[in-house]
Amino acid sequence: MTADSVHLLAGLGTGLCGGFLAGLFGVGGGIVMVPLLGLILKLDQHRAQGATLAAMLLPTGLPAVLQYRRRGIASSVPLVGVLILAFLFGIYGGATVANQIPSTLMRWGYAAFLVFIAVHTFLRQEPVLVDRGTDPIDLSGLWTWGLPIGFLAGLVSGLTGLGGAVVVVPLLASRFRMTQHEAQMASLMMMLPPIGLPGVYVYARAQGGLPWWVILGVAVGFAIGALGGARVATRTRGAKLKQIYAGVVLLMALLVALRGH
Repeated sequence: MTADSVHLLAGLGTGLCGGFLAGLFGVGGGIVMVPLLGLILKLDQHRAQGATLAAMLLPTGLPAVLQYRRRGIASSVPLVGVLILAFLFGIYGGATVANQIPSTLMRWGYAAFLVFIAVHTFLRQEPVLVDRGTDPIDLSGLWTWGLPIGFLAGLVSGLTGLGGAVVVVPLLASRFRMTQHEAQMASLMMMLPPIGLPGVYVYARAQGGLPWWVILGVAVGFAIGALGGARVATRTRGAKLKQIYAGVVLLMALLVALRGH
């Protein structure tokens, strides 16, 4: 088996795992894919993050979005548009900073960030829901909250390769009074356009290219896995999803830490 075939298959398996969790939790899948690419293919932290962002350039989350819609879960196109606009600026800055940091320091910082996300997710309380009538989402803070949330998500995505959903989902739930499923739907919709392109450009230039066969495998696997994850998510209570998500993030933090030994 050629090296390209090995890379394609490894990417496919990694993408399936990441896609399933993306559909399940509304995240970009980088929480799983970055550690797995480091463990399976021995990619350093920067190349693993860059490859993960590149795989997300294709509309790999579309099957999951369609599944959420079939289950009657809605989101707001104007809100998603504002988030994407700010995201594009944030990801370029985050990727630029990330490529100035040594790989070992990046890896440990990444693991610490995952622990923080897991603890915060587990302790976060679901917002008190109210009757919102025919409009399911309160957009009174569309620009005042949408822009900073999108920018922060882009900054985190560029720094970590996580896709920004670790920021978007909890903040949308708290600031826009969204349910867990609605926030996840918005996060998945953000992934449909190639919003990671500025970050991928910075990573590819700084790392002298990216492993494109791996990226192809990840993209295909992600699309397949996302549909399966979305089917499970739309049948699972939001509170239960939150607990499972926190556990998965802690496990990935452990794997990143063990990679340093």
